[in-house]
Amino acid sequence: MSSYFELSAEQQAIRELARDFGRDRLAPFALDWDREHVFPTDTLREAAALGMAAIFVREASGGAGLTRFDGVLIFEALAMGCPTIAAYLSIHNMCAGLIDAFGTERQIDAWLPRLATMEVLSSYCLTESGSGSDAAALRTHAKRSGDHYVLNGAKQFISGAGAGGADHLYVVMARTGDPGPQGISAFVVEGGAQGLSFGALERKMGWNAQPTRAVIFDDCRVPAENLIGREGDGFKIAMAALDGGRLNIAACSLGGAQSAFDHSLRYMASRKAFGRALDEFQALQFRLADMATQLEVSRTFLWRATAALDAKAPGATTLCAMAKRVVTDAGFTVANEALQLHGGYGYLSEYGVEKIVRDLRVHQILEGTNEIMRVIIARSLLK
Repeated sequence: MSSYFELSAEQQAIRELARDFGRDRLAPFALDWDREHVFPTDTLREAAALGMAAIFVREASGGAGLTRFDGVLIFEALAMGCPTIAAYLSIHNMCAGLIDAFGTERQIDAWLPRLATMEVLSSYCLTESGSGSDAAALRTHAKRSGDHYVLNGAKQFISGAGAGGADHLYVVMARTGDPGPQGISAFVVEGGAQGLSFGALERKMGWNAQPTRAVIFDDCRVPAENLIGREGDGFKIAMAALDGGRLNIAACSLGGAQSAFDHSLRYMASRKAFGRALDEFQALQFRLADMATQLEVSRTFLWRATAALDAKAPGATTLCAMAKRVVTDAGFTVANEALQLHGGYGYLSEYGVEKIVRDLRVHQILEGTNEIMRVIIARSLLK
């Protein structure tokens, strides 16, 4: 990427590949998947065949070995087809990248090839019913018993939970020590583990094309060799994964909002009122101008934060929090404005805009609420 944000030929090709996939394999089916609550695993595996399930995994581990910057290009482009599916791919990539970065050679060899093809699905399990924003207060407990750990507790709002049956991996943060972040460890729990079960499917405002359930551990036995890193490393591992996850979900918001904006441009050119096309009214032109500006500002800052994370810059975590807050807020605002510009038609599901509004609303909550992003930013300023 040049100093004035011109994409290289390779980056343009990566973005076009993802955009074509989103246009051809996601967008035509997104409304049906949303209405019928279909989780399109076959389509996800098609994306995996193009390298989109192990984007940040090293080539030596069977991944694409791409940068975080490449990743945000991919997720924005995919989300133009369907934010829900793009967001699940973001979560799956977060899990795969975490195992590649912190796992043992045995863990990498055992799990990453099948994660890369999405033969095995994955879910990230940090949030609990009593510790959402205060993640360090989690209560799920893991106790060593011989060559196993025994897990008890439950995780809440887990995307993809239960979908893969035994062919599913859960990256789980559980307490092995004292209260606070130093007492948390990270485990991989396999889908067929004894003592693993799931809550009922959650009924949600959006994200209907991916299942969300509680993940429950009732004397769940996990081999000790499934510990990622060392005991007490779990919170550090979880937070390292979230920097990238926040950029990815911001990119999904950007892609969804761009799609809603594009819908508006087409609609306003074709719809007439008082004998004129809507896009001939200056007041509406100004609203389009503001939306386009919000999208471009969001994209520029997202690229800035992503470049900082790729460079391992000292302030990268703060920039990731800033980007997540700014871009997800702007994405929802632009999508909501697009619905308004469609008038009553925007409220109808067949036009596709109301789905985008519903899908993007949760992006302001997950991967750390936007209020928590402000806490992270403020602490970095005042420390």
